[in-house]
Amino acid sequence: MSTQALIQLMPLVLLIIIMYFLLIRPQKKREKSINAMRNAIKIGDEIITIGGICGKVVKTKDEKLTIEVGSDKTKFEIMRWAVSKIVNAVEEPSKTVAPKAVKGKRANPKAEKTVAAEKEAAPKTEAETEVEVEAASETDSDTEKN
Repeated sequence: MSTQALIQLMPLVLLIIIMYFLLIRPQKKREKSINAMRNAIKIGDEIITIGGICGKVVKTKDEKLTIEVGSDKTKFEIMRWAVSKIVNAVEEPSKTVAPKAVKGKRANPKAEKTVAAEKEAAPKTEAETEVEVEAASETDSDTEKN
């Protein structure tokens, strides 16, 4: 009799497990990412509230944010949970220091090669093309004279 009851409960247990993996677990992941986004709000971030108000954060407290809205720079407080998304997050300046060049040596030859390659790959204007043609014709005429 106990095996028959176990077999009857098996579809119910299976349904609960499927519901957990299809509904409950993804919802918890979404909530976790939204809370992380809301806790990462800094002064200077541009946000959109759940009511559709766009503004720039000018002051943060524990659960309250002061945002600046409109061209007249109206300020008002909202709750942190009312933020729908961050539009433009302010990036903190990196704390890495560029290596200094030692006398007679290059600081970063790869970076110089990249810059040179970008200049070559960039489309040239008509003026740059004319200057190159003139320079090439001058060198050709110099070599003919010699």
